[in-house]
Amino acid sequence: MSGQAPEILLAHHLKSLKLPTCLREHQKLARQCAAEGLDHIRFLARLIEMEMIDRERRMVERRIKTARFPAVKSLDSFDFTAIPRLNKMQVLEMARCEWIERRENAIALGPSGTGKTHVALGLGLAACQKGLSVGFTTAAALVSEMMEARDERRLLRFQKQMAGYKLLIIDELGFVPLSKTGAELLFELISQRYERGSTFITSNLPFDEWTETFGSERLTGALLDRLTHHVSILEMNGESYRLAHSRARKSKTNP
Repeated sequence: MSGQAPEILLAHHLKSLKLPTCLREHQKLARQCAAEGLDHIRFLARLIEMEMIDRERRMVERRIKTARFPAVKSLDSFDFTAIPRLNKMQVLEMARCEWIERRENAIALGPSGTGKTHVALGLGLAACQKGLSVGFTTAAALVSEMMEARDERRLLRFQKQMAGYKLLIIDELGFVPLSKTGAELLFELISQRYERGSTFITSNLPFDEWTETFGSERLTGALLDRLTHHVSILEMNGESYRLAHSRARKSKTNP
């Protein structure tokens, strides 16, 4: 290798060090820096900065893929004026993700269509961008996966995976009543995450109706005790967010 051209040797080393951006950009950047009269220190600083920026972008993309979001949505595209009861400043403060670092929880309550999932996705995206691991699922899908994992004797491994996320988003709690076994499995998972990671739950039911989902006042009380110990509540009652935007689109197309 030492007898080959320096460019080939450099490319080999950059591949070995897993520096794809440096490999792709170093020649072009070298020409630019030469044209600008910049020394080798500034050239190297620019090149390494490009590698770091590109690496962070790839890491964010991997975290988003791992999270299994049904769609990638940011808070920038959320119309806070459509849900006046929602505290915009509270949501934007939560986007800083300090509550996740403190291992606190969050619950968004409101009727169907008021944007709860959008807010959850926006906060999940913000967490991915902050370097935090995120998982997204619906309550029904999560319970189904846990019951399947139990039947296949891999429940402990699955629970460990779910408990390991810095932020676990459980969407649509209350849409479907849970079986006794399903409710107990969900309670067990949330208990495992208690003060170890943050859980964000969206629900169309107020707290006093959660017993309808879990089927047991005792279990519901114990669950709420854990969830609400350190919690941010997002009140999202109002007209359907989706319905309002659908009307707005129709009014623009049919003046």
